[in-house]
Amino acid sequence: MPALEKRIFALVAETRHKTDSHARTLALDPALTDVARKRSAEMAKADSFIIGGDPHVAASLLMAADAKFQGLVGENVAAQHFTPGQDIDVEAFAKRFVDSWAASKPHLENLSFADYDRTGVGAALNADTIYVAQIFTTNLGMGGRSEQASPNVQTVPSPREGKEKTKADPDLRGAIVPGPTTK
Repeated sequence: MPALEKRIFALVAETRHKTDSHARTLALDPALTDVARKRSAEMAKADSFIIGGDPHVAASLLMAADAKFQGLVGENVAAQHFTPGQDIDVEAFAKRFVDSWAASKPHLENLSFADYDRTGVGAALNADTIYVAQIFTTNLGMGGRSEQASPNVQTVPSPREGKEKTKADPDLRGAIVPGPTTK
């Protein structure tokens, strides 16, 4: 799975640059990768995108785990079936994941939103399905919050709307941008 994660990261970076040549370069963040891997493992175990009734568990975990974080969090998730016992073609699977996101307006908005500057990719498999989660973040220059402060996390429909909301609401600690699911 690490080879698939790395290839997805590279293809997303290429797609991002083709979509918006002015987009910030994404840094692969180990903490976000850990959260994305946990999210993928939970999806594979449940054989579902929704874990515990919350389809945005990865972003929620991120907000709870990092007291310094405030900003936007976007997530793209997808799944592909494979034939057990056969090798997984990393290039072909990575290309299908990224192509499916690029073909979906909300997924493409997440992966090409110019302000996102950090990402993490996680992949996990169950008996016949590979689940992938990619998390995108930026703090939009808002700085950190204190260890004691609770995040004022709000869900917004797109990264651009989240950016506008953070400008209008100085008390907003984080906005989760849900990505639709692909299976």
